[in-house]
Amino acid sequence: MDVIQQLGTYYSQNGGYVLQEFYRHFLMSVYGVLFAAIVGVPLGILIARYRRLSGWIFAVTNVIQTIPALAMLAVLMLVMGLGANTVILSLFLYSLLPIIRNTYTGIISIEHAYLESGKAMGMTKFQVLRMVELPLALSVIMAGLRTALVISIGITAIGTFVGAGGLGDIIVRGSNATNGTAIILAGAIPTALMAVVADLVMGWLERVLSPIKKKKKLAGAA
Repeated sequence: MDVIQQLGTYYSQNGGYVLQEFYRHFLMSVYGVLFAAIVGVPLGILIARYRRLSGWIFAVTNVIQTIPALAMLAVLMLVMGLGANTVILSLFLYSLLPIIRNTYTGIISIEHAYLESGKAMGMTKFQVLRMVELPLALSVIMAGLRTALVISIGITAIGTFVGAGGLGDIIVRGSNATNGTAIILAGAIPTALMAVVADLVMGWLERVLSPIKKKKKLAGAA
């Protein structure tokens, strides 16, 4: 009960600081995933077209995933210095695998009949991609973005060790303080809530964009 009271006191006295770090934490996570999506989605489409490249791409991204996050931050810090940019680049690298893999899987799992129908209608390759392949693969791609975002929120918490700020700052301050359990919780609880809410929202978008759901809506309208 004392911890809960201390937690409430901390929030009442430092609410603005917690919100500021929450916002900073969220932005770093989103930017890392966004930049990875800008690179990863086209790369996933490319290796779906030229599948011989997939082994090389997945080998590189799998190796990146095996590097501990703290070690990755330490290496990138030597190149980019302290700050949020180092964390964002790290999140970018970690987010590539789920985004590329899901984009690749979504594209190659589309039934060949849909592609042939598009070609029979006189569509160009780009039109087939834009109007057939991407809409059908979108829910799978969103699943990759969902995974990447949740992972990124967790990794961002250790960005405090390279001077990036975020909710990890609060957790570290609590771990360095005497009887700092309440302070640790003050940073850990918002981090967990952010990950849960992000997972729920991205999961909802994944279901909304599901081709099966779209087909059911069209059937109902007919």
